[in-house]
Amino acid sequence: MGFIILLVLVVIIVALVAASIHIVKQYERAVVFHLGKVRGGARGPGLIIFIPLVNVIQKVSLRIVTMPIQSQGIITKDNVSVDISAVAYYKVEDAVKSVVAIENVQAAINQIAQTTLRSVVGRHTLDETLSDTETINSNIQEILDRTTEEWGVKVTAVELKDIQLPVEMKRAMAKQAEAEREKRAKIIAAEGEAQAAGQLAIASDIMMDHPIALQLRNLQTLIEISVDKNSTVIFPAPLMSTLQEITSFITREQRSSDETPKAAPFVLSDAETPELVAGDDEQETPGSLPGDTPA
Repeated sequence: MGFIILLVLVVIIVALVAASIHIVKQYERAVVFHLGKVRGGARGPGLIIFIPLVNVIQKVSLRIVTMPIQSQGIITKDNVSVDISAVAYYKVEDAVKSVVAIENVQAAINQIAQTTLRSVVGRHTLDETLSDTETINSNIQEILDRTTEEWGVKVTAVELKDIQLPVEMKRAMAKQAEAEREKRAKIIAAEGEAQAAGQLAIASDIMMDHPIALQLRNLQTLIEISVDKNSTVIFPAPLMSTLQEITSFITREQRSSDETPKAAPFVLSDAETPELVAGDDEQETPGSLPGDTPA
């Protein structure tokens, strides 16, 4: 009988010792309540010994928690209905506050994140929501961080995860994007035409000064046409007229170079012209002397 009582006492003592020992991991902290009061703040990591039934221990994880924020139906500033879901990242910095100040810190952060997401997005238009997500993320994070600071929690980041638009709005945005692309394409094409026109003007001025350049360009065009092995070769009219002009120019130059300068004809003036004197029965001829009898 005494052996049985001794064995029971040993079992009770071993159970009490086992219940009074706790191992706190590196990423955890233990909040110990002594008769309902927090004593000594957060403890750990390592081995913790406390008195059972007198002390109660509650472990708190200090790792970053990823908390998804479920999709919210939100009306933007420009009266567009969208469904937005997000994700929040937070960690516990003060284990005692996270246990004493609030009952369930994760549920509280989830609810406050949903309401904050709805209020922040509602102050922005749809275009701002789609293009300026960084500003919205930072605004939500700041509001959540101020709210959860008294709970001993630090919100490290908030990111918008998915934005669902109505089907009609998607179609309208697709048309707008298509029109924007067409506008850019036309502007780029017009700029290209303007630059090409300027270069063509410069090329035309050069060809006016050098007529042979147009012929060379036409010959280059014929070479490009002959690459396709076409059996028909078309000579443009400007090429034929240019060839004729060049041939006429060369002919004129040859004629002008072959001709030699000629002496001017000798013309006698009235004073130097010999006078002819005719008699009744005789007439003097040039070169005869007065008094000579004509033959």
